[in-house]
Amino acid sequence: MISVTDLRNGTKVKMDGALWQCIEYQHQKIGRGGAKVVAKFRNLETGATVERSFNSGEKLEDIYVETKDLQYLYPEGDELVFMDLETYEQFHVPREISEATKFLKEGMTVQGAMYNGRPLDITLPASVELKIIDTPPGVRGDTVSGGTKPATLETGAVVQVPLFVEVGEVIRVDTRSGEYLGRA
Repeated sequence: MISVTDLRNGTKVKMDGALWQCIEYQHQKIGRGGAKVVAKFRNLETGATVERSFNSGEKLEDIYVETKDLQYLYPEGDELVFMDLETYEQFHVPREISEATKFLKEGMTVQGAMYNGRPLDITLPASVELKIIDTPPGVRGDTVSGGTKPATLETGAVVQVPLFVEVGEVIRVDTRSGEYLGRA
């Protein structure tokens, strides 16, 4: 059990029969009354968010989440197939588990947050190198619009790149924000 005053961003707890991750929290001390904690949680299975208030003495069930190295194998319908690099066990994970799944390349190694043998969350490396398969040609006089153009990557993701980047080049992309970082 964990006290609500010990909540921090990223803390994972079991509440109302579901698994939740604390997104943000605020400790409030009110005049003569006792302190309370207002926290915002994200459901680890559905992605829904909820805000809850707790009195400072309340307790929540803390869960142990194991981090494992997983290798992305292939997409299968609305799911992605990953393999545990230690046991070679395969997992089917919903595509909506993370926003960064649009940057997954077959054979890529990622971090998986596991609870009771099933993956809850997938964390990609901070940046990945991907090949550009389609982008319009950059015209010399187009710098008024900020000097960027859309580029489609080999995974199907679309990112904004500078005008000088051409089809076939390999670029580095930040998986958290989806921004162009530079040429590889």
